[in-house]
Amino acid sequence: MKEVEFSPTAHHQLMEWEKNDEKVYLRIDELLKAIQDEPFKGIGKPEPLKYQFQGYWSRRITKKDRLVYQVTHDAIIVISCKYHY
Repeated sequence: MKEVEFSPTAHHQLMEWEKNDEKVYLRIDELLKAIQDEPFKGIGKPEPLKYQFQGYWSRRITKKDRLVYQVTHDAIIVISCKYHY
């Protein structure tokens, strides 16, 4: 199972969710577990990003917020977990 790492921005956003909206925080946790099991399929409508974000993937957290991540050989790197890319 790949290790999940967070960019400084994503870590800050995750802490904001934990403090202000437990439901969204738990949804992110659910998405991260799903990504560890299957990075490119599953819940949250995973989709590859294009143009300057090529190589990154997105999953829906809420109607307006997305989890943006990159899959490397040994890790899943979360770039953002708030707002829309």
